[in-house]
Amino acid sequence: MVDVLVIGSGGAGLSAALSAKKSGAYVLVVNKSYPTRAQTSMAQGGINGVLYEEDDTIKHHFDDTIKSAHGLSKPEIVEKMVQQAPKIIKWLDSIGTPFSRTNDKKIAQRRLGAVSYARACYSQDYTGLKILHTLYDQCLKEGIEFLNEHYLLNFVTEDNNIKGATFLDIRTSQIKAIEAKSVIVATGGYASVYHNFTTNTHGSSGDGIAAAVRAGARVSNIEFVQFHPTALNGSNILISESARGAGGYLLNHKFERFTDELAPRDKLAREIYEEIEKNKVVYLDIRHLGKDFIEESLPQERKLAKLYSGLDPVDDIIPIHPVAHYSMGGIEVDENSQSRVKGLFACGECANIGVHGANRLGGNSLLEILVFGEDAGKNATLFAKNIKSDFSIQNHPQFLNDTRFIDACFRFPNQIDFYEKREFLGKIFYRNAGIIREEMNLKGVLSVLRQIQKEYTFMGIADKTSTYNTNLVEFIEFGNMVEIAEIILVGAISRHESRGAHYRLDKPKEDDINFKENTIMWKEEGILCTNFD
Repeated sequence: MVDVLVIGSGGAGLSAALSAKKSGAYVLVVNKSYPTRAQTSMAQGGINGVLYEEDDTIKHHFDDTIKSAHGLSKPEIVEKMVQQAPKIIKWLDSIGTPFSRTNDKKIAQRRLGAVSYARACYSQDYTGLKILHTLYDQCLKEGIEFLNEHYLLNFVTEDNNIKGATFLDIRTSQIKAIEAKSVIVATGGYASVYHNFTTNTHGSSGDGIAAAVRAGARVSNIEFVQFHPTALNGSNILISESARGAGGYLLNHKFERFTDELAPRDKLAREIYEEIEKNKVVYLDIRHLGKDFIEESLPQERKLAKLYSGLDPVDDIIPIHPVAHYSMGGIEVDENSQSRVKGLFACGECANIGVHGANRLGGNSLLEILVFGEDAGKNATLFAKNIKSDFSIQNHPQFLNDTRFIDACFRFPNQIDFYEKREFLGKIFYRNAGIIREEMNLKGVLSVLRQIQKEYTFMGIADKTSTYNTNLVEFIEFGNMVEIAEIILVGAISRHESRGAHYRLDKPKEDDINFKENTIMWKEEGILCTNFD
């Protein structure tokens, strides 16, 4: 039995693992892929923190974050995060994160959207990737144990206490149970519900969130999905906000600037979406920044544009469009990062601790995973110290049920192609439950989703082999996506207003009287419930 089981090896999971190890815990990190493939690597623009207070202040960072959240953040949590930011960045620097530097050797900072000052510390346009690799190196130095290619199925609980989790060994299709005194969920977000309309990998299927709901945890603000304004048209590859922060322009079909490029992401994504709906195309233009600057500060953006669009931003304007990028909502946790299930902690994009509210501020995601990953590791270790190791999962009903489910997956008739359903779901979600929403359209998508739920056991898998069966993994991921999709739709239908990233064309105003609180959802006997019913 491990003291702290960390599920997910992105920035949040690695931060939590390091913290738990430092606190004296026996830590195991389990991941369905490999640590360096985590979505953290897509956070290109920077990590916020006030390092130099000549102009900027921690109070400004706090105010910008609160404003962006549209009333749904927790001020005391935001205050903790912004106060911890300088210490976290200095720690990252001390363990070897290769931050870009000014001429006088200080950590360089750039301005991102909807902020009052340049406070995003960066490493060219590879910030998340460099932080991720540095954290992983640190974990290896500390001797933290990793178990890769194991897919989370469900959490094992008894009397609302966590006892461990079940996993699918992707290499063999066998079920494995891992007993743990405490569990930290760090499995990332759920933007892959918007299949083919997201910057995220297919693996961002909300696995940890769906499993937490099944285990009795509550989730909050799942309807708030951030759409990044600038992804490459056709491939959905992210072009970092740093390109606009450096002075890039957004051009309409007449090659004219039509908006404030550093407006909040929710507002900017809507404006670009509406422009594309009217005139078919919007471009990003950074030619005026010059080749030397682009090669020094935005090398990845140039490489991605050349590779996926066949265009060189040094000489060409780049067609872009907004796509799903980040999940503001997640597992509802308290100030200690603990869910309603005792001993089940969560951090990072799969959790909602109260930072981002209705719209995340660029540069705050990397900061959040480090500040609250560290907290989750400490608090999970403290919880584990009071737990006796006298529990066996092997005969637990959850382990037996999951074993039967995997066996059944190989026998489902496969009459319906779930890949086609996944494509269709992504399209209708982007059009009707995406940047702009209306109740009638949301209910129409929910009706389609209910039918998909009924058809799930008629889908199955075509590949019946047991070794590295990605067909099986993707089928289970699709099941989790369907669960998350229902929560998004119910939340979006229940919230009769517009707020941040949740924009209702039929309810275009914020309603602070009835809806200035988090949307809380949970399941009772398999039925989804919400505080807005």
